[in-house]
This record gives sequence, structure tokens and C-alpha cells, in this order.
Amino acid sequence: MDPDLSADGGPPASDAGGRSGDDSDGVPVSVYVRDVGTSVGAVLLVGLLLFAVSGVWPPLVAIESGSMTPNIDTGDMVFIMAEDRFPGPDARHGVVTAQTGSESNYVMFREPGDVIVFEPDGDTQRTPVIHRAMFYVEDGENWYDRADPDAIGAADSCADLRNCPAPHDGFVTKGDFNDAYDQVTGTSTVVRAEWVVGTAELRVPGLGWLRLQSGHLLVGPRPTGA
Repeated sequence: MDPDLSADGGPPASDAGGRSGDDSDGVPVSVYVRDVGTSVGAVLLVGLLLFAVSGVWPPLVAIESGSMTPNIDTGDMVFIMAEDRFPGPDARHGVVTAQTGSESNYVMFREPGDVIVFEPDGDTQRTPVIHRAMFYVEDGENWYDRADPDAIGAADSCADLRNCPAPHDGFVTKGDFNDAYDQVTGTSTVVRAEWVVGTAELRVPGLGWLRLQSGHLLVGPRPTGA
């Protein structure tokens, strides 16, 4: 009996294993769609779980400056939480300052006090800053005598300092690597409580480079420093 031939005289469409020629050319499109959908769903689920814990969206931020070195480095990914979610001892507006933390042995990122993410000067269009809350001041307070002499430059009195007397209630802040307070350098005026986005809770070294290079669904603005 003559062999079974296709219309063009070639071999049959099906091979010895019974697969069609179209199936052997590659993975069906439906498989790619399913895999992409599964990956996106997993990312969204992780994001929702982190949001449920932190109360902040997005809950992860990438660090793009070295102002918190060596405790938080450029390229780190930092998990942040709403400051009033689980406040430490003797917190003010959910934040434990370095001065208070040194008395209660409350340490975050190797030093006393909370590290906060805040909007400098309350400007939502500027890149958020991630620095340590050093102490809390009240409207009109002369905080010169409470300040670390090494963090106020050459100032000899309150009159020589920016933001002294305090223009309103809030936090005096500083990067762990920086020499002076943000309120001395002009990075921000005294940080009002409502400008605080959250407190830094955990860092993952190096993971933030992914955000800095390409952006990521779960990662928000790139907190920087001065």
C-alpha cells in the first residue's frame, strides 16, 4: 500500500508522538497570559498584605542618597509604617525622638529614636526625605540650648539659626551621616506631624536599586536626604 501523504506530497501533519506541527513550534499564548496574570496577581497580593500591616501606600521606598549611611545605605529598600500604627514608648504624634529614645533605650537602625519619612516643608511635589527625628519643639520655642552643638554649625544663639525660634510645633530632624540638622541647612523647616508619611521599620540592603533603575509597582517615591 502506498504511504499516507499530505496534499503537497509531504509527510502527514502529525509526528510520531501525535503532536501537531503548530503545538511543537512554541508555548501557546494562553500559557504566557496565564503566567503574566499569576505574576501580577502575586505582586498585588504582596502589596495588599504589606499595606494591611503598614497602613501606608506604597509601603516600600528606595533610598537614593547616602545621608543615613551607614545605618541605611543608598540602594536599600525600606519598609515604612504609619507612625501611629505601633508607636514606641513616650512617642509624640506616633514618633519617638532621638532625645526621648536615648532615655528609654529605644533604638531604630542602630541609634536612638525613630527614622521618619517626611515631606520637606510640607511640599508633596518634592522628593520625600528619610531622616531621624532628633527632638520635638513647640511653636515659638528657643531650641538652641537643646541642640547638639556639633549640629548647628557656627551659630552662637537662636538668632543665628534658621527656624529658631520654632515657627510652629514639629520635629527637628537630621540624617545620621550629616553634620547639621535639616532645619539648619535649609532642607526643611521644622517638620509638622502631618508632614510625616511614616516611620522606617526595616531595610533590605541593595533591593532598592531595582526601583532606582526601572521603577516598581510596590515602591513609591525615592526618599533622599541632604
